[in-house]
This record gives sequence, C-alpha cells and structure tokens, in this order.
Amino acid sequence: MKKLTERLLIFFIGLPLLIAVVLFLPYKNHVVLNIMVVLVTALGSAEFAGMLKKKDFPINQLEAGILGALIPLGMTIAVSFEIGLPVVPASVILAVSWPLVSRVFSASAKLPDVLLFATAIFSVIIYPGFFMLWIIRMALLSRAASVILVFLLMVIADDSAAWAAGMLFGRKNRNIIPASPNKSIAGFIGGLTASVLIGLGAALLMPQVFAAQHIPAIPSGLILGFLSGIAADLGDLAESALKRSSHVKDSGTLIPGRGGVLDSIDSIAMAAPVYYWLYRVLF
Repeated sequence: MKKLTERLLIFFIGLPLLIAVVLFLPYKNHVVLNIMVVLVTALGSAEFAGMLKKKDFPINQLEAGILGALIPLGMTIAVSFEIGLPVVPASVILAVSWPLVSRVFSASAKLPDVLLFATAIFSVIIYPGFFMLWIIRMALLSRAASVILVFLLMVIADDSAAWAAGMLFGRKNRNIIPASPNKSIAGFIGGLTASVLIGLGAALLMPQVFAAQHIPAIPSGLILGFLSGIAADLGDLAESALKRSSHVKDSGTLIPGRGGVLDSIDSIAMAAPVYYWLYRVLF
C-alpha cells in the first residue's frame, strides 16, 4: 500500500511539473528540460555503473555519471546555446577517448582491469547517455513543445496503463518473460493500447503539429504510437534484464515508489530515438 501511495504521489505531482516545464519554459530551445535530461542521465549512468560493479567491473560511479551525461550535455550546449552541432561529435570523442587513455599509466597490477573498465564506460556512454540525447534533439523541431509533450505523455501513459492493467487483469497471465516475471500480457496490451491512443489523438487533434507526409494522419498516428509503445516496453524489459543479471531489485532508491532514476527513464530512453525518427519520417 505504501508503494502504491508513493507511486501515485509521484504521478500526480511529478507529471504536472514536467508538463509545466515543457509548456511554460520553452526558452532557449527548452534549456530547462534539456538540463533536466542531462542530470537524470548522469544519475542513471551512475546507477548503471553500480550494477556493473556488482559484476566486478572496475568502474567508478561518479566517473560513469559524468561520462554518461557528456554527450547529452554536448547536445544541450549545441541546441540551447547555439554553439553549433559540431560540439556534439566533440563530446562523443571526449567521452570515448577517456576510457582509452585515462588508464595508460596504470600500475602493471591493474592493467588487466583496463579492458573491463573501458567496456563498462562504453556501456554507460551508450545507455542511457546516447539514447537520452534524442529528447534534447526534439527541441530543434518545429512546435517542439507539442512534439515533446506528446512523447512524454505517450511513454508515461504506456507505463501507467501497463501497471494498472497488470494489477487489475494480469494475475493469471504473468511469468511470460523470464527477465521480468511480474509483467503480464494484460499489462502489455493495456500499455500499448494507451500509447496507440495517444498517437492517434495527436494526429487527429493537432494536425498542425502532426501533419502526415506520406500516408494519411490516422495510420501515421497509429504507427507512431504502436512502435513508440513497443520501444518503451522493450526499454523496461531491457533494464529488468540488467537488474536481474546484477541481482538487484531496483537500480537505486532516489525515487519513492519507483526505485532509482534508471527505473524511471528506461522506457523513455529506449523510446526517444524511435519516436524522434518516426516523427521525422511520418510527419
């Protein structure tokens, strides 16, 4: 009951605040939202590093948090401060170079750990770092506030509907996926239905923002919602597999009722590039 209460409080307080940031703070291509993305990416990267440490990877969580957020930070500098997109590949080069050169002068006894360290750092740079930067990239789109808002509502609706449907109708259709035994078929259907409805509603109610290019608006909205919802579900399951591999229940303890930051952005991270490119292609 406590976890349910905490989850509902986060939903009813956190979601309106997030919507307010997107709608009422669009300055400098949504710099406030972009900085929030950088911060949660840093925290999520540190939590992922904590899971890697449990598998004996020699990785420092502070170092991982900084490097994991470096590419989204580069995208924020390029998008919100108009320094230019070349800063993004520069941040990629810096992030990727660090694990290659920072341990060059390690003591001979520690040299066998260098490969494991580099592998771990490359992992946190890609996930969640590289995946999260696509939210920041959305800020460059025309009518970015509406595009970002629909994306966030789509993923949050998928997660919330999946949880509710699983609680109500999923007791007898669980244990389908070993990585996350509590996930149910009812939850999957409920979540995917919610994301599809959000995509359809966006195409019908916001024709100026979601103006279909190649196929009619209704199927375009359905495709956007369906594939983005699938990506969100896969993101949730992928993080469940990572947690199960490292023998932890949650990635962290920062968010009451949900666990860690990575537990809250796993679906968002996986869905962001899918949604971004689908929007570019369909609308």
